[in-house]
Amino acid sequence: MWQVKRALSGQCQTLLGVLLLSAALIIHSAQIGGAAKAQPRLEPGVGEVNSAEAVNENGRGNVSRRLPRSVFHVRWNPNEKFVVESRESPAINSSKLAPHPRLKVSKNTKLTLSPKLYLCHDKYSELCHNKTQQFRQRIVQTFEKSMSESFNDSQPNPYHVDYKPVFGDSFEEQYYPSTCLVMEAGVRVLRRKDKPFDKVPFGRLFPRQKLFRNIKNIKTCAIVSSAGSLAGSKLGRFIDTHDIVMRFNHAPTQGHEVDVGSKTTIRVVNSQVVTKPEFDFAHAPIFRNVTIAAWDPGKYNGTLEDWLTSADYDLFSNYEIYRRRYPKSRAFLIDPHSVWRLWQTLQMFAGNRSIRRNPPSSGFIGLALLLPHCPQVDFVEYIPSTRLNGRCHYYSKEMNAACTFGSWHPLAAEKLMTLDMNTADDMSVFQFGILRIRRPDKLLCGFNFFGY
Repeated sequence: MWQVKRALSGQCQTLLGVLLLSAALIIHSAQIGGAAKAQPRLEPGVGEVNSAEAVNENGRGNVSRRLPRSVFHVRWNPNEKFVVESRESPAINSSKLAPHPRLKVSKNTKLTLSPKLYLCHDKYSELCHNKTQQFRQRIVQTFEKSMSESFNDSQPNPYHVDYKPVFGDSFEEQYYPSTCLVMEAGVRVLRRKDKPFDKVPFGRLFPRQKLFRNIKNIKTCAIVSSAGSLAGSKLGRFIDTHDIVMRFNHAPTQGHEVDVGSKTTIRVVNSQVVTKPEFDFAHAPIFRNVTIAAWDPGKYNGTLEDWLTSADYDLFSNYEIYRRRYPKSRAFLIDPHSVWRLWQTLQMFAGNRSIRRNPPSSGFIGLALLLPHCPQVDFVEYIPSTRLNGRCHYYSKEMNAACTFGSWHPLAAEKLMTLDMNTADDMSVFQFGILRIRRPDKLLCGFNFFGY
């Protein structure tokens, strides 16, 4: 009997010990959780550097390679005053006059993701880092899907594109930088000496000046997209600090200075804007006192003589009126052959995936036109950030996701290639809306691949 009581007593002691140990573990876990919640936010240079950040000034963090840096390293002087003034008022009812695609080929007009779920601003937070990575993944997947759905042989081929690919696989695998491809496309403006303009009266309208003045003094350039996600961005001061600011078509600055700035150096305009009377290209103040680079694609293998008589939109008449009205203006026409060379670089980048047989967008043409002249280009809201709201333009209320992910231009291929050229970190691109591209060194690009 005594032995039975002793056995029961031992079992009770064992059970009591297990209960005490479990309670101690629960209390210890609660203390750790409370300490984690109370831990203050890491400041720059304090604590461990996460994988998305570069090594800080004290050399902390175990990073074996140079990582992209944030583009926001400008220290603002609170005592410095910025004059916010612009005469770039929109044309009458310009919010309703955005150039629409020539062909409606996209069925996806609504956003398929909720960008606000990924919105954050604490670049030292692991949660923010994870949200940014997830948003990047969703955006890239959407572009990839758009590319896979963008082309089939039954679609119209209005520009008679007959392209034979050089490589069967994606050009990314050829270890040739995308920036070199864009540079070697050689997007350029037409000059008086170019045939047949050297022998026709129309060629005398081309400016004698070069596209940009004082090239040696150009250090930084900003390309401002017209994306709806610029609304509320408050990037105006950042944009205006650049030496050159490029804008597109009739996108206004007046009334939007806080978000898009007030400075404009050059406007890239398509032939619809030059031609259609509602844009009033020859008289509207928004097209004055800035450099103009107008473009029309022409046919894929067409000659310049053919282009003069059968342009997609007859921009030549209004161009002549503009140049005669403002003889000292800097208004140029972009060589259509170089536009199609740029299209070829997109197809080479895409490899065995066929892209739309339509010319690149004004944004991508503008990048190719500007990059040879600028060591550093900041492309604002070309790649959608978490401010993505489904609006086509910051100055209008039209809702259409196809404006961002592709409708008529090979937009998905353009943006994937632009991401491949990016040197900024993901926080800068996907949270703040700033993508940075550096002009490649001639030694990096090596020989002229296209042979032009």
